[in-house]
Amino acid sequence: MIPMVNLKDQYAEIKQEVEAGLAETMQNCAFIMGPNMRAFEQEAAEYLGVKHAVGCASGTDALHLALLAEGIGEGDEVITSAFTFIATAEAIKYVGATPVFVDIDPATFNITAETIEQAISPKTKAVMPVHLFGQPADMAAINLLCQQRGLKLIEDCAQSFGASIDGKQTGSFGNAAGFSFFPSKNLGAFGDGGLVVTQSDDTAAMLKKLRNHGSDVRYYHDIVGFNSRLDEMQAVVLRAKLKRINQYNQSRRHAAHLYSELMADLPLTTPHEDDTSVHVYHQYTLLSERRDEVIAALQKENIGCAVYYPVPLHQQSVFKDDCAGVSLPVTESVAQHCFSLPICSHLSDDNVELIVSHIRKVVA
Repeated sequence: MIPMVNLKDQYAEIKQEVEAGLAETMQNCAFIMGPNMRAFEQEAAEYLGVKHAVGCASGTDALHLALLAEGIGEGDEVITSAFTFIATAEAIKYVGATPVFVDIDPATFNITAETIEQAISPKTKAVMPVHLFGQPADMAAINLLCQQRGLKLIEDCAQSFGASIDGKQTGSFGNAAGFSFFPSKNLGAFGDGGLVVTQSDDTAAMLKKLRNHGSDVRYYHDIVGFNSRLDEMQAVVLRAKLKRINQYNQSRRHAAHLYSELMADLPLTTPHEDDTSVHVYHQYTLLSERRDEVIAALQKENIGCAVYYPVPLHQQSVFKDDCAGVSLPVTESVAQHCFSLPICSHLSDDNVELIVSHIRKVVA
């Protein structure tokens, strides 16, 4: 069996360091907002090239808190992608705003400045691009558009920790950005966890209040906040993995490039890369007219595969009131043809070659 993500081998590599840190945490009994969380926030901020990093309970919370801290609320519109996990749009709905879904680039699967500009209305207050599957969106063009139109820019970096554009990390372009540490992510915890980053002192101060019941000082509450704190146990795990994130991402890139090389002659569309950005392959996602046949063949051999995402958000029943009459042709076509192969920091060349051999039997 080849799983989508091999967390067991990754854990074996960091087992000694993590278990020592967890044991120390249990002995010290500092479980919430302790020294490891504070250290992780500082280390993550330094890695990402931002002034502030604020830990929280999940990637969904990270986007929710980022929107609130940037003043997005009732009656506002936020332009985003329909080709993403539902958390992106859920966070927008949580603050009372309306997600406005726009189409994606057929190569990168990300929204573009062109598709965003067509959807701007007097109610538009923010743009939330998603760096989908670890592929950075075109932040130069999107950032310029937001500056010209006076819009907040909040990056969804749930799948892009370590991805960069011209050496600048995703998450460092906008007013704020949200990261997820779900276990399968490039940088994953042993449970849920999230992070909001920003260059703004005011935004960071608001984020810290929001995540901790609206409080700066214990038992004194300035606003209605939330219980959304990154716990100390997860911070221990994340600190160990953060030291290795470049290695993890390089291993993913190696596997992805091998996949693409071995399938170059097949009637498939392999992931796009360009010369300016570093794709970190949270997922290795390709397109095929014979997707269902390929998936069936892989499943028969106990090889992991998945479809991210079979139903775009504008076609989900939960958003039917927001999306009546919305048509996104590229998004809909990609959703009908995309599938993802196993990818992780501990995927061997032999397994990549085996997976491709089974795909070749179907499509060659």
